[in-house]
Amino acid sequence: MNKESRDYLEMSYHSIQCFTNDGKLLVDELDELVAIALKDGVVDENEKRVLGTIIAKLTPAELPPEMLGRIAELQQKYGLTVSPGAAA
Repeated sequence: MNKESRDYLEMSYHSIQCFTNDGKLLVDELDELVAIALKDGVVDENEKRVLGTIIAKLTPAELPPEMLGRIAELQQKYGLTVSPGAAA
């Protein structure tokens, strides 16, 4: 019996801390979230959902080119279809 990964819960909690800090998500903070997802070697559907939700909450006009590039990489690598600002 496979035990479902609970890393997505840790990702959610960590993202709240990141946003609470200054209201924004930095590239290194996004990378920390991805590292949590990859602890077991794979980004599962729950982790993709959480990443998508986080990305959707970002305000496109406030994102530097480096963040936009990193988001594009994650969208391509993990098949994320959500874009910044989608939650607005």
